[in-house]
Amino acid sequence: MGMKLDQGGHITHGLPFSFSGRAFKVVSYGVDPTTEILDYENIAQIAKKEKPKMIICGATAYSRIIDFKKFGEIAKSVGAYLMADISHISGLIVGGVHPSPFPHADFVMSTTHKTLRGPRGAIIICKKQYAKEIDRAVFPGLQGGPHDHQTAACAICFGEALDPEFKNYSRQIIKNAQALAKALQKLHFRIVSGGTDNHLMLVDLRSIKLTGKDAQLALEDVGIVCNKNTIPNDSQKPFIGSGIRIGTPALTTRAMKEKDMEIVAELISNTLNNIKPKNIIQKEVIKLCKKYPVD
Repeated sequence: MGMKLDQGGHITHGLPFSFSGRAFKVVSYGVDPTTEILDYENIAQIAKKEKPKMIICGATAYSRIIDFKKFGEIAKSVGAYLMADISHISGLIVGGVHPSPFPHADFVMSTTHKTLRGPRGAIIICKKQYAKEIDRAVFPGLQGGPHDHQTAACAICFGEALDPEFKNYSRQIIKNAQALAKALQKLHFRIVSGGTDNHLMLVDLRSIKLTGKDAQLALEDVGIVCNKNTIPNDSQKPFIGSGIRIGTPALTTRAMKEKDMEIVAELISNTLNNIKPKNIIQKEVIKLCKKYPVD
């Protein structure tokens, strides 16, 4: 049982053309159609009716706090395992600005990039009684030999995450995300669920009659990287989408603050609404990046 793709879930949470959708019988849950926030009562009802063997919580495009304790209670009530996918928010959890899935989940998986700010990779953490099965499933079940250079990069990433400064970085990510969401709202963009509690937001583009794909390409053209994304109850196909997903970890790493988010919002608006010529916006993007170089 996993979160629907257009509601914020990942393709590996049971999408029919993903391995998870092919290998398992999947039922889905989503967000409240009005608030666009997880409806835990409805999730509990679905779980009670379907009695899944495993519930997946966590998301790839959900901007609100995830209550892992409630998910743990739901899973326990129907005798299901709970797996938490914290790929997007692991850095925020380590930084102490988002609740932790421990001890509520039986299995926790995360990428090592995104908010954790490490190399491209992944980790699996589980309760001790499942460790042997997990290890065997990974090797030799799914992977070959280790990539030691990647392991070393992960070690550096984890070391940085232990530094007290990482907490400041995590707090600033959320401050920047909330400032960017508010700035976009002032420019008449609708933010899904009305705002954000974490590092990302979904921008609904239907009011300006742009698809997520077209918006992504237009923004990439001026040097702003985001991605097309479905929004709750989207009529567009996943590879087109009616929205874009925007995050602030990279901007925060460059030392940008809340005031800079107002500039970023204007650059996005100027691009998507054709307010300024493309070459002018490109120069403004370059100017902002030069002000905050990557050290």
